[in-house]
Amino acid sequence: MLDDAIKTRLDNEIKSEQVVLFMKGTPVFPQCGFSAATVGVLSHLGVKFRGINVLEDDTIREGIKIYSDWPTIPQLYVKGEFVGGCDIIREMYETGELTEMLQTHGIDTHPA
Repeated sequence: MLDDAIKTRLDNEIKSEQVVLFMKGTPVFPQCGFSAATVGVLSHLGVKFRGINVLEDDTIREGIKIYSDWPTIPQLYVKGEFVGGCDIIREMYETGELTEMLQTHGIDTHPA
């Protein structure tokens, strides 16, 4: 069960930007391979996103897993909607589905 205060905080974080990545570390200094891979995909596509370092706050780290009903981090949200974790993001990128989904949501992509 997710505490109302934590749920509200997560709602606000997710709505703070069009693309939000809950990750271990920061976009400049990812602290796990899965977070680094996801940042790499988003950066390659030229997508502006906000990284939230779950290692700084255990309530966010555990709360986001309950919020999304997804057991792992990183977790990507686009316009408030949960997209998936690293494997899903990589697969969507490889098939072109990620670029299409981002563009459908009005997110600019500028592949490097």
